[in-house]
Amino acid sequence: MARAWRSFVVAVVLAVAGAATVATAEPQVPCYFVFGDSLVDNGNNNDIVSLARANYPPYGIDFAGGPSGRFSNGLTTVDVVAKLLGFDDFIPPFAGASSEQLLTGVNFASAAAGIREETGQQLGGRISFSGQVQNYQSAVQQLVSILGDEDSAAAHLRTCIFSVGMGSNDYLNNYFMPAFYNTGSLYTPPQYADDLIARYSQLLRVMYNYGARKVALIGVGQVGCSPNELAQQSANGVTCVERINSAINIFNRKLVGLVDQFNSLPGAHFTYVNIYGIFDDILKSPASHGLKVTNQGCCGVGRNNGQVTCLPFQTPCANRNEYLFWDAFHPTEAANVLVGQRTYSARLPSDVHPVDLRTLAGV
Repeated sequence: MARAWRSFVVAVVLAVAGAATVATAEPQVPCYFVFGDSLVDNGNNNDIVSLARANYPPYGIDFAGGPSGRFSNGLTTVDVVAKLLGFDDFIPPFAGASSEQLLTGVNFASAAAGIREETGQQLGGRISFSGQVQNYQSAVQQLVSILGDEDSAAAHLRTCIFSVGMGSNDYLNNYFMPAFYNTGSLYTPPQYADDLIARYSQLLRVMYNYGARKVALIGVGQVGCSPNELAQQSANGVTCVERINSAINIFNRKLVGLVDQFNSLPGAHFTYVNIYGIFDDILKSPASHGLKVTNQGCCGVGRNNGQVTCLPFQTPCANRNEYLFWDAFHPTEAANVLVGQRTYSARLPSDVHPVDLRTLAGV
């Protein structure tokens, strides 16, 4: 069954990518840069001292190269998007990327990273969003050297797509973790969202000043529905934790406003991807999306398999294609394919604001 599902996933992704690129063998954009956390980290944490690592089995059990640092059994959402954009290969991690790879884009994401500097510190090393932006600035300087001058680098970068997904850990591994952080007592949910948005805006402005023009801001998903939060705070292990989700919704609404604000800048094309809404649609009718289990991880420990991430060499569930969650926090490849497809080509008008990535590629 797993092998059959894998073949189905590849067929779907390649069919859509092929349809989108039928007129040319080139990708729809020449470059794709990724910023984020463990949802899209593809190896940047592998060689740092951190508990937030996934470069061991059973992670990658359905990925062609085996464990790579991806926090999934297989593809992540940005892997799916990269294929749909027409890239022949996955976008490589910034760690160890060559100068040639910088031309087509790299992945700066780091597991446990947040918008706030202290977010995720209980897990050890990680590259915060500000650190990822600094790495991007370094990459831009290298591109200037490769392409010959700043104008050439700017012309190249304005055609690239930038995907930025931050904020999940600022709630999961900060605001709602009172044993390690005091932000929950210092800020109300609206105040905390304002703080995050202000910090986010400053760093996005740095990216804009360094050439980023086509930018997709990925909203925070339903953290309160993750197996980890269901295990700890849901009375029946099924009902999502509303106080967490309501706080995240405040942040997401402000993120939409941030997109509108940035779109007033010269040449800017920002968009918001409503991951929360996409997951809500899936949760309301999982069977119609090919899923059966939405409240527990395919691998893990304890109630809902939600106490910790996959243990090394743990045997995961066999029917991975039927699970929404791979471990206590992260989606399966099956879920990532669904989300990646809707990020690239919106299924509902509410999936994006104002445009999906397929449209963004063409502006």
